[in-house]
Amino acid sequence: MVGTSLESFDFYVFAYFSAYFIGPLFFDPLGPVGSTLAAFSTIAVAFVVRPIGAVIFGHMGDRLGRRATLLWTVGIMGVATGLIGLLPTFGQAAWLGAVLLVLLRVVQGLSLGGEWGGSILLATEHSGRVSRAFYAAIPQLGSPAGSTLSATVFLVMAATMPAEALASWGWRIPFLLAIPLLAVSLYLRWSIDETPVFRRVVTEGRRDRMPVATVFRQRPIALIVAIGAALLGIGSYSLMNTYTINYGVAHLGFAFQDLLIATTIGALLQFITIPLFGAWASRRSSARVVLWGALGTLLITFPMYWMLQFATFPILVGTMIIGGILPTMSWAALGGLMDDLFPDHFRYSALSIAYAIAATISGFIPLITLALGDATGFAWWHPGIVLAILSAITLVAAWVAHRNSPWIRQDEGQLRAVGAASDTAPNG
Repeated sequence: MVGTSLESFDFYVFAYFSAYFIGPLFFDPLGPVGSTLAAFSTIAVAFVVRPIGAVIFGHMGDRLGRRATLLWTVGIMGVATGLIGLLPTFGQAAWLGAVLLVLLRVVQGLSLGGEWGGSILLATEHSGRVSRAFYAAIPQLGSPAGSTLSATVFLVMAATMPAEALASWGWRIPFLLAIPLLAVSLYLRWSIDETPVFRRVVTEGRRDRMPVATVFRQRPIALIVAIGAALLGIGSYSLMNTYTINYGVAHLGFAFQDLLIATTIGALLQFITIPLFGAWASRRSSARVVLWGALGTLLITFPMYWMLQFATFPILVGTMIIGGILPTMSWAALGGLMDDLFPDHFRYSALSIAYAIAATISGFIPLITLALGDATGFAWWHPGIVLAILSAITLVAAWVAHRNSPWIRQDEGQLRAVGAASDTAPNG
């Protein structure tokens, strides 16, 4: 959880600061609009390269081990974030800082591609079968932890520092904070043992030479189901914490600080709801909890956005809470659902690829929602269309996973056949 919190903090702190500081500091010659677009593009870069990171670190996780791979991912992310805080601005070194910034954002994206799947497996493969769904929910706390910490840093700095100092040197502080956080994360991950599941895979000689290829060959339907199941949990966060903040300021008349406080309240609530939903998934099933979360979100989507147009702070907070609890059900149980879909010898690759693809798709949700808003004159229901589509896709995917569809059973039959053949073949 601490490791995923660091990854989330590093990622969200850049998102919070990009619109206000990254553009003017690194892309100033492009003008106000061009520099803002360039800053937002650096966010998109990290999303686009995540599947590449998933392939690289998924392979490492299935070949070298969960613990060793996670030490690499958190180390790379922490160092890259700290280095952003040391970059020269355009006024200091012309375009050198901008080029290095893009490169570091690529590195961050690659690291994120291998973080989530390994964190889930480090938790679930150390737990018993009954408690596995609950332990799979705990790394999910990293997202609200990172979001809350980065928002708190932004609010405290904005309240205590003059705007000139913040723009001159204060913007570097949040990025440099990644270094002490990295030290804590590395210590914790260094202290834990490799998972017994991976050790058993090694002992039995079941490691795949190319686990990524095995995922697409043996479990293509399960991979599609996993991507669909992840869309609501990841996409709703992108919609609520990125697009809704900009939409609320530009079109609904909210103050930016009010929106930031409301999203922080919603994130704080997740510290309670995520473990509760994880425990619920242990008693029921992960797929069923994801399904209920998607169905509930689908039902409240349009009423929620209709209420938001009245632009009062209590309604805003209520929207962030209600609009956060139900997708959080799908988010909390996502790791358990994915863990159930794939066998242990290529599970790291499968989880990482599915999550990275869903995250990449979700990275374009603010842009898609903005285009839809522009086409509809920013009608109150336009974000609801996007959230409803995400909910419907996740609902269907969770239902397929819960029902153990014929396509997945066919994959399992093929896997058993491959496993039986490998048992009679020479090792390697």
